[in-house]
Amino acid sequence: MTSQSPARKGRFKIFLGYAAGVGKTYQMLDEGQELRRKGVDTVIGYFEPHGRKDTIARTEGLEIIPRRKIEYRGTIFEEMDTEAILKRKPEVCLVDELAHTNVPGSERTKRCQDVQVLLEAGISVLTSLNIQHLESLNDQVWQMTGVRVRETLPDWVVDQADEIVVVDVTPRALRHRLERGVIYSPEKAEKALENFFAEHNLSALREIVMRHAAHEIEEKLSAGSGDSISPGLRDTPLSAEPTGPKECILICIDERPSAAVLIRRGRRVADYLRAECLAIYVSPDPTLAHLAQEEREAVEKHLGFARNLRIETHVIEGNEVSESVVEFARARHATQIFMGRSPSQGWKHRVRGSTLHRAVRLARDMEITIVAERRR
Repeated sequence: MTSQSPARKGRFKIFLGYAAGVGKTYQMLDEGQELRRKGVDTVIGYFEPHGRKDTIARTEGLEIIPRRKIEYRGTIFEEMDTEAILKRKPEVCLVDELAHTNVPGSERTKRCQDVQVLLEAGISVLTSLNIQHLESLNDQVWQMTGVRVRETLPDWVVDQADEIVVVDVTPRALRHRLERGVIYSPEKAEKALENFFAEHNLSALREIVMRHAAHEIEEKLSAGSGDSISPGLRDTPLSAEPTGPKECILICIDERPSAAVLIRRGRRVADYLRAECLAIYVSPDPTLAHLAQEEREAVEKHLGFARNLRIETHVIEGNEVSESVVEFARARHATQIFMGRSPSQGWKHRVRGSTLHRAVRLARDMEITIVAERRR
């Protein structure tokens, strides 16, 4: 009996931009058309036209897999039909809006999970994404723009891409497109120009894209992989591997909402340092039975959020938080500890402050980053 070799994963290519209207979907469709002309079996799994005539025209001649209709609370929604794509089994599938959250009743929660299924089945995927949908940037984008992005995806989804194409236009050119009605209707465009599409917001988001792309290029080249970022810097010398000790980030979470900020910050720093990332919650009872229901649910939510970002989580038993944290950090050879500090006053602030001070005294050989809870 001969064993069958596992199916080869499909290639994953992301067209990355900093805002709607930069041309991600248009460029994705352009590449789909080029593949079709070369005889590659290419289909559109999901396309969101947004009424943009030039973009819609780029779909001509490409097979479009019909969407699946799902009823939710008396309304019919349309989602990508992943099972139909698997049955059709094209070589390449085009999937718009990677960060989309599927309507309840779908097989999977997020469209990026549907894409994972296609890739595992050996189907290559071209997709589009804006940088503000990266989970680790959620707080930074909110601070800059005043807009809390609700649809996000874990950074590791983007990190596994074989190729990232940065689709770029200047903020002024993008605002001009908006004014001409190319991106949104006139009423929506006017409001967008005053808010999210303000020139300083667009410039800041564009800078984030460029920094992220530069970091990814360094990662790919230093790893010596065949993966790429386009426009690629293929003549850039390979970066040397770090010669110092391996970095390890330890995130100390609690029941407060600000723990999510701490988790995002720690995950992003770990990614930039190529470091191991851990998250812990210290409790006198590791079952969390002593907590009020609301606090227990908050802690479990934060632990689940960390696991979704591929952070190793632990609930450790201890009565003194600072001592337990530092002891765990030493055992796992952590080089940085991330702890939160609330801006609120009162006895809770004093108690938490003393916990931080004790941790600083105990961990003199480690770096402790104190992340304050910001309010916009």
